[in-house]
Amino acid sequence: MQKIKSLMARQGLKSPQESMADLSPVENLRIPSKEELRELREQPIDPQAEQEIINSIEEVYFSNDSFDMVQHELEKLPPELNLQELEEYRDKLKRQQSAVSKKVADLILEKQPSYVKELERVTALQTNLQLAAVICTNARRQLSVAKEGFTEASLGLLANQRKRQLLTGLLKSLRTIKTLQRTDVRLSEMLEEEDYPGAIQLCLECQKAASTFKHYSCISELNSKLQDTLEQIEEQLDVALSKTCKHFDVSHYTKVQLAYKLLGKTQIAMDQLHMHFTQAIHNTVFQVVLGYVELCAGNADTKFQKMQYKDLCTHITLDSYIPCLTDLCKALWEVMLSYHRTMQWHEEQDTQENTFKAEDNVSDELVVDRGYVKKKLEHGLTRIWQDVQLKVKAYILGTDMSNFKYDDFIVVLDVISRLMQVGEEFCGSKSEVLQESIKRQSINYFKNYHRARLEELRMFLENETWELCPVKSNFNIAQLHEFKFMGQCRSPSVSPSRQAVSSSTPAQEELFLFQQYLQEGNPFEMHIEHKEEETEDVLASNGYESDELEKSVYQDYDSDSDVPEELKQDYVDEQTGDVPLKSVSRETIRSKKKSDYNLNKTNAPILTNTTLNVIRLVGKYMQMMNILKPIAFDVIHCVSQLFDYYLYAVYTFFGRNDMYESSGLGLISSRLRTTLNRIQESLIDMESVGEAAGVHGPGEDRKEKVPSPHLSQMVVLTNSGTLYGLAQRVVATESLVFLAEQFESLQSHLDTMMPAAKKPFLQQFYSQTVSTASELRKPIYWIVAAKAIDYEQMLLMMAGVKWDIREIMSQHNVYVDVLLKEFEQFNKRLGDVSRHVRIPLPVSNVLWEHCIRLANRTLVEGYANVKKCSNEGRALMQLDFQQFLMKLEKLTDLRPIPDKEFVETYIKAYYLTENDMEQFIKNHREYSMKQLANLVNVCLGSHINKKARQKLLAAIDDIDRPKR
Repeated sequence: MQKIKSLMARQGLKSPQESMADLSPVENLRIPSKEELRELREQPIDPQAEQEIINSIEEVYFSNDSFDMVQHELEKLPPELNLQELEEYRDKLKRQQSAVSKKVADLILEKQPSYVKELERVTALQTNLQLAAVICTNARRQLSVAKEGFTEASLGLLANQRKRQLLTGLLKSLRTIKTLQRTDVRLSEMLEEEDYPGAIQLCLECQKAASTFKHYSCISELNSKLQDTLEQIEEQLDVALSKTCKHFDVSHYTKVQLAYKLLGKTQIAMDQLHMHFTQAIHNTVFQVVLGYVELCAGNADTKFQKMQYKDLCTHITLDSYIPCLTDLCKALWEVMLSYHRTMQWHEEQDTQENTFKAEDNVSDELVVDRGYVKKKLEHGLTRIWQDVQLKVKAYILGTDMSNFKYDDFIVVLDVISRLMQVGEEFCGSKSEVLQESIKRQSINYFKNYHRARLEELRMFLENETWELCPVKSNFNIAQLHEFKFMGQCRSPSVSPSRQAVSSSTPAQEELFLFQQYLQEGNPFEMHIEHKEEETEDVLASNGYESDELEKSVYQDYDSDSDVPEELKQDYVDEQTGDVPLKSVSRETIRSKKKSDYNLNKTNAPILTNTTLNVIRLVGKYMQMMNILKPIAFDVIHCVSQLFDYYLYAVYTFFGRNDMYESSGLGLISSRLRTTLNRIQESLIDMESVGEAAGVHGPGEDRKEKVPSPHLSQMVVLTNSGTLYGLAQRVVATESLVFLAEQFESLQSHLDTMMPAAKKPFLQQFYSQTVSTASELRKPIYWIVAAKAIDYEQMLLMMAGVKWDIREIMSQHNVYVDVLLKEFEQFNKRLGDVSRHVRIPLPVSNVLWEHCIRLANRTLVEGYANVKKCSNEGRALMQLDFQQFLMKLEKLTDLRPIPDKEFVETYIKAYYLTENDMEQFIKNHREYSMKQLANLVNVCLGSHINKKARQKLLAAIDDIDRPKR
C-alpha cells in the first residue's frame, strides 16, 4: 500500500487525508516518471517479445528486496574483460529493465480506479476511529470521578478492616511460630542445666502448639525438628541415667525419673538402667585393669585396648596385683553403692506415694509401673552381684599367686573377704563364685607355701644350735603380730559368717557397710593405708628383765603365793597331765631351790628361734584359715604337719636310742610310738636320704613328704662336761612342750573353724600327738641319766664285796659312797647347766627319777650277780640301801624315791619260803630271768632240794618264754 501511495505522489495525485501524520512515502522503489511512461508507451509493443525478455531475467532478481544486483553482476564478470561483450551484455540488461518497467507501468494504470476507491474507504474508517477515541476518553474521565467519590472511600474501608483482622491473627501466629522457632535455644539451656523434666514438658507443649499451626509450610519443618529435639533429649536423658551408675545423686536421679515419667517410659527407663549398670561394671573393671596393664607395660601400645577383659587380667604384674585389685573393688563398690541408693530412692518414693494413696486416687498404670520397678530392682540385685563376681573371678584366676609373699596373699584374702561381706549385705549371697575361685587359688598357694615352709623348717632345724631364745616372762603368743587378728573385734579379715555370730557386739560395730559408707568413704580404702608400725615387745634384753626381778628370784619360798603361776601350771600339766596324781606339798615347793635349777633366771618360757618361727607360721596359717573357712581343714592339716615335723625332729635329734627296749623301763609309750611311726610314714621322705635321690623327680606320693632333718654339727651331745648336751636337750624338749601348750590354748579356736565332719581329725591330733609332747622327756633325758653316772663302775665294786659274812655289819660298803659321790657330781653339773638354761621342776624331776631308777636297778643287778650270800649279807645289803636312801633324800626333794620298793622287795625275797618264792616269781615279772634265778640258786639253794629248785627255775623259764 505504501508503495502505491509513493507512486501516486510522484504522479501528483493527492488524497483528502494528506494531513494524516502516520502515512509516509515508500522508499527503495523507483517509480518511472511520466516521461518515462510515455516513452514506454511510445515504444513498439510486442507482447510476446516483451514476455520473453522478462522470462530471460535471472531468478535471483526476484528473490528479495535486499538483493545487491551490482555486486551480483560484478561477480559474474570473467577474468579477462572484452569491451564488446560487456557492451552487448549491458544492452541486454537495459532491454530487460525496460521490459520490466513497462510491465509495471501497465499494471499500475490498469489497477488505479480500484485503488482510489479503496483509499477513500480507509480514510472514512480513520475518521470513525478518531470519534470513538474521543468518546472513550470522556467515559474514562467520568468513571474516575465516580471511583474517587464512592468506591475507594467506602469499600476500601471495609477491605482494610478485613485485612487488619487477618494480619492480627497472622501476627499472633507468627509470634507463636517465632517462639517455637526460638524454643531450641531454651531447650539447649535447660539441657545444660540438666532440667530434663522442664525440657520435656516444654518440648511436648511445643509439639502440641505446632500441631495447631500445621497448615503453615514452615511448621512441618519445625514439627520434625521438635521431634528430633525430643529424641535428642531422650538420648541425653539416657546418658544422664547412665551417670547414676557410678555416682548416685538424689536430685539428679529425681529429675531423670520425673523426665521418664513425663515421657511415659518408666518401665523402659528401668530396663535401660539395668543395662547401664551391667555396662558400667564391664567398663569400670576394664578401665581399671587396662590402666594398670598399660602403666606396667610402659608404652602406648594399643593392643591391650583390643583385648578381652579375661585376657587383659593375665597381663597384671605381681607388683601391681594388689593395688589393682583394691582399685577394682573400690570401683565396683561405687557401682553397687549407687544401685543400693537407687533402691533406697524408689523405696522412699513408694512410701511417700502410699501416704498420698488414701487421699488421691492412684492410676492403675502408676501402680503397674511401681510394681514392675520394684520387681526389676530386686531381680537386678542378684544379676549385678553375679556380674561383679564373674569380673573379680576372672581377675583372681588370671594370675598365678603361688609365688606371692604371705602378707600380700593375706591382703588379697582380706580384700576378697570384704568383697564377699559386701555381697552378703548387697543381696544376701554367699558368693559361691568368689569362694570357689579364691579357694582354688588358696589351695594352690597354700600347698606351695606350706611345702616351702616345711623345707624352710627343715633348714632351720638343721641349722638350729638349740640355744635359748630370750623372751620375757610374760611372753604370750597374742603379743605376736601374727595373732593380732584374734583380738580384733572387727577387722577387714572378718568373714560375713563370723560377723553374724558376733551379735553381741556394740551397736556401732553392727553398722552395715552400706550404712557406714553410704555418704562417703570406701570399705576398701583401709587396704591401701600404711599399717601402723607395731613393735613386738617379747624379747628380753638380757638374762634378767629388771634388777628387782633378779633379786626377787632369791626370795624365800614360804608360801604358795610366792610361787609363780607358770611353775604351778608346769608342775600340774607336765608332771601328771591335766590333774596331778598327788598334791604338791608345801614342803616340796619350799625346797624348790634344790630341784628347780632356775634361781638365776626368770621363769621365762623356754623356746628357740625355730620354735618362735613355727608359732608365727601357725599364726599365719590361722589367719588364712580365719579368712577362708572352706580350706580350714587343709590349713589345720598343714598346721598339724608343722607340729609333727618339729616333734619328729626333736625325737630324732635327742631321743632316738637303741637301748630303750633293753632297759625295760617303758620309756616310750605305745601312744608315742604310734605317733612317731605315723609321722614317719606320712610326712618323712625316707627315700631322699641319699644324695643320688635328688636326681630323680619326686613321685606323686612324695610331694607331700619332707626329708628327715639332721642335727647340726655344732651341737655336741657326747661331752660329759656339759652332761651330754643337757642344755640343748632341755631347750629342744621344753620348747616342744611350750609349743604343745600353745597348741592346747588354740584348740578351742581351731575347733570353731573346723568343719563338723572333720572335727574328729582335730580331736585325734590333740589326743594322739600334741598331748604326747611331754612324753618325749623320758627318752630324751634318760640318755643323759644313763651316761651321767658310771653304773658299770658300781657293778664292778659290788662284785668285789663279800656277802657271805657271818656277823652283822654296822658300816656300809664303799660303793655306796662312790655312788653318792657320783650323784653329788651330777647335782653340781645340773647347777652348772642351769646357769645357762633354766631347768624346770618337771625336767629336774625326770632327770633325778631316771638316775635314781637306773641306780636302783643297778643295785638289783649287782645283788643278782652275787654267787654266795648269807643272812648277814642280806642285812648288809639293806644297810647299804638305807644309807643310799638317806643321803639321796638330802640331794633331791623327789618323793617318793623311784623304784625304792623294787630294791627292797628284791632284798626281802631272800627270806621267802619255797611256796612263797613260787608265788613271788609269778607276781613280780618286773625282775629279769637272771635276777629271779639268782634268788632261787643263791637264797634258797641251801634250804630246798634239787627237784624243788628245778621246779622254780622252770617257772621262771615259763614266764620269760612269752617275752621271747
